[in-house]
Amino acid sequence: MKTNIFLASLLVFGGLSLTSCEDFLTENDPNHIVAENFFSTENDVERAVNGAYLALRSGSCMGEGSTAYTEERSDNAGRWDNQSAAGEPFQFTDFSLLASNTYLQSHWNAMFETVNNSNFAIKGAEEITFDDESSRNNYIAEARFVRALAYFDIVRKWGDAPLVTEYLSTPAEIEAHTYREDKANIYNLIVDDLKFGLENSTLPDHQSESGKGHASKAAMAGLLGKVYLTMAHVLDDGNRTTYLENAKTYLEQCYGMKTFDRLSEISFDPEDSNGVFNVNNKSTCPEILFQIVYRQGDRDYHSSIAADTQPGGETTNSLYASRGVPMLKVTPDLVKEYETVENGFGWTDPRQNWSVGHSETQNCYYVTKFRDRSEAAGTLGYGGNDWIILRYADVILMLAEVNEALGDENTAISYLNEVRERAGIPEYSVAQNDAAYRAKFPTLKLAILHERRIELAFENQRWYDLLRFFTPSELVTYMHSKSQADYNESNLQNFTETDIYYPIPYDEWLLNPEGMYQNEGY
Repeated sequence: MKTNIFLASLLVFGGLSLTSCEDFLTENDPNHIVAENFFSTENDVERAVNGAYLALRSGSCMGEGSTAYTEERSDNAGRWDNQSAAGEPFQFTDFSLLASNTYLQSHWNAMFETVNNSNFAIKGAEEITFDDESSRNNYIAEARFVRALAYFDIVRKWGDAPLVTEYLSTPAEIEAHTYREDKANIYNLIVDDLKFGLENSTLPDHQSESGKGHASKAAMAGLLGKVYLTMAHVLDDGNRTTYLENAKTYLEQCYGMKTFDRLSEISFDPEDSNGVFNVNNKSTCPEILFQIVYRQGDRDYHSSIAADTQPGGETTNSLYASRGVPMLKVTPDLVKEYETVENGFGWTDPRQNWSVGHSETQNCYYVTKFRDRSEAAGTLGYGGNDWIILRYADVILMLAEVNEALGDENTAISYLNEVRERAGIPEYSVAQNDAAYRAKFPTLKLAILHERRIELAFENQRWYDLLRFFTPSELVTYMHSKSQADYNESNLQNFTETDIYYPIPYDEWLLNPEGMYQNEGY
């Protein structure tokens, strides 16, 4: 941590100069100005805020390449082999992760770089004079939103962690913060950060097309609802019902801000011009609450996910002529959960064909959810897909989840049905009469978990859902009950309660073995 946060303090000056989608991804050369002398105008604050957003974009942080740290940890997808890159990426999906893993260290570094970039922007906004005080609050709200996003991932992956709320620029300052704090304190910071934006900013409910990639009040409310929902399951402090009620309040607030009536007004089909995953619709789709922006056709800032998830010989996702294996290998376990006639259900959920393809040449399932076959992306695969962090289907299913947890099954079912309606499959009361559905999802809670899996597959949600829906011992039982043959090359029996959290990277632990105590089992 001593190294990574210090380097982050040097990298923050590569901030961006404008807020439009086009200029948002135009990075200035680092100017190496001393931090204390960096801020003199509002434009300097804007550049620092954009530097925080830019840090999120890294595949080692929360960008589109971050599936190794989250999606591949789940039962949805994994790696092809245990040899690539000395086998280190495979450790995440095989539940054999070592504290010395260099990918783990890179992920930690990237997350705390984002935190420090956010703190840098907050520092600048608090220091300079603004003509309009609301502008100051808006910049602070955006920076605190990014910090909340980063810390929400940190606390769910590591539990107790260093809590850094000020910009660190010297080795002494960094050393003074090299210790872990209770995860409850981190959740409290996340809540405070998101409430600040909701209560003190004049940011719009939804960003305009030119502001995509920036925080909005609807995104803050939706994220805050998810935070409270998570707190209800991971904090054993006697406040579970309060957290659930708070989650319901903010999720309903987010839901009330939507600019459409029913989710069915927006297609799931990535080939539909109105689709939430259609690359041409990414800046105008009203379902998307927050996304990390990529630029179609640009060598440096393009999206690679369409090309990277496509196996050799396939052209479903991209014009790029891949000869290798796809980035993600979809598990048969996921494929068998889709409601299709082939799987024994009385109907077929079209989300399977929209999300998953099968390669005959490589005999594998692969992701087809992210597509860009445009001439602009070309044969080099320089796609324009944005990486979606939060969208309304997620919020609607969390409303189903929180109402079920509070005992209001009728309301929970109404939200569940809204998502099923968009997919064009029977509502829950009809589905319960189907033998296959009833056998696989005997309770409403499991039906909601299933719906989240199908709807949000490959969007880095499944692992966190599993952590939220099950206690650690229940999750071990759940994972061990699966067929190894349906889980590809990873060994399901490796999974234990230790794997609920990541280990603290070895180099971070070494800096302060007492204060940076290792997670149990590593």
